Amino acid sequence: MLGTLLSTEVPFKDVYEIEDLSAFQLLDAREKEEFEVSHLKNAIWVGYEDFNLDRLENLDKQKPTLVYCSVGYRSEKITQKLLNEGFNQVYNLYGGIFEWANASKPVFQKTKQVKHVHAYDKVWGVWLNIDEKVY
Repeated sequence: MLGTLLSTEVPFKDVYEIEDLSAFQLLDAREKEEFEVSHLKNAIWVGYEDFNLDRLENLDKQKPTLVYCSVGYRSEKITQKLLNEGFNQVYNLYGGIFEWANASKPVFQKTKQVKHVHAYDKVWGVWLNIDEKVY
């Protein structure tokens, strides 16, 4: 189903090919409320609806950057914006935090590992195959 939602015209990384997140600058393109429930370790919240390049002034455009959201749609749009701004190695996380959590990879609330993820809403939440969904 993601194939119909995402264009894959921007570079992406599959959840299952990522061994070490520390190789990336991590950007969360979800809304602040979603980010505060849980996020990938050391991710920086950049938002989507109110995305602003000023939030990225301390990032290195030459360092690999991984952008994610719930399933990859919003992060795909932000990835394209970053490519247009000269980021050289920027990737969309295919399947987003939902696929990350579905693969039993860790998510964090601040610095504490947790088992819950914001499911956006009940329609999108069907793609999240974990017990602890937050709405």
